[in-house]
Amino acid sequence: MKRCSGLSLVMPAYNEEANVGAAIRACAAAGEKFAEDYEVIVVDDGSRDRTADCVREEAQANPRVRLISLPQNRGFGGALKTGLKAADKPLVFYTDSDLQFDLEEIGGLLDKIDAYPVVVGYRVNRQDHFVRKLNAWAWGRLQWVLFGLDVRDIDCGFKLFRREVLQAMPMRSDGAFISTEILLRARVAGHRIGEVPVRHYPRKAGAPTGANLSVIRKAFRELWDLRKELR
Repeated sequence: MKRCSGLSLVMPAYNEEANVGAAIRACAAAGEKFAEDYEVIVVDDGSRDRTADCVREEAQANPRVRLISLPQNRGFGGALKTGLKAADKPLVFYTDSDLQFDLEEIGGLLDKIDAYPVVVGYRVNRQDHFVRKLNAWAWGRLQWVLFGLDVRDIDCGFKLFRREVLQAMPMRSDGAFISTEILLRARVAGHRIGEVPVRHYPRKAGAPTGANLSVIRKAFRELWDLRKELR
């Protein structure tokens, strides 16, 4: 089993009080297993429930847990880039706080990080509604047509980076387009992207927000803004 010297585990969270405690403990267990030193960073994206309180309770039990509270909801991209930029370990991993991944599979990403500065998971037997899977397929094909980005599962919330890759890049997206933006900017900077299959599990509690029309509209606006910038 490969261990690294230091690992930051980043999770954005929005109204995830039913999941975030268990998600933090899963991150901590993975940190203990795969790293000599680790931190768990949870970015509360202006939640209206007890998400932030749950994180504080976990931080009292484990000083490696850090809460970043955003005063108002900024969107997935705003929360994610806040956490990624705050990470201070040599390797930075991010995942969702909805417990749909087995963090034991971080090991597969670590196996490739020496060869690839960016390693991303792709969901095997994705446990989402057919419409969400169809939308994801269409979105991925659009990124291939517009940018030539050939990644199996762009929005999979299971990614590992060398910290210097993230620290060197601007991140402007506040919405769901952030996943595409990060991969595009990494590729433009000349970084190779490795891919690893990961298992996906049904959400047990809470509700996803990625299919909201406002989220989709924002993603398309940010897509066109980045396309103009890169051109």
